[in-house]
Amino acid sequence: MSSLTNWLTDARTLASPNIVIILIGNKKDLDSDREVTFLEASRFAQENELMFLETSALTGENVEEAFLKCSRTILSKIETGELDPDRMGSGIQYGDPSLRRSIRPGKQEERQKCAC
Repeated sequence: MSSLTNWLTDARTLASPNIVIILIGNKKDLDSDREVTFLEASRFAQENELMFLETSALTGENVEEAFLKCSRTILSKIETGELDPDRMGSGIQYGDPSLRRSIRPGKQEERQKCAC
């Protein structure tokens, strides 16, 4: 866990102050081989204000959910104005300009159309 603590410190120091971090424990299907218990990882995530999920790349369990959880958090921060995709250094970059939607604080109707 000390490597994770060092990485987390670096990420929070060097990245955008509004960085979204999710701690993912992979190989959930290999429960007997685990090095970190669910409780240890969950407690670490809670103490460091991180989202936490356990996944299995083999079975696909929670893999999509990890991306959805992270993207929902980013979208929420955009909607509240905490993140501004138009600001340099926000850590968010638009893709294809023809696919852009304007999501600004107070435009909840845009979110209702989202299937995420």
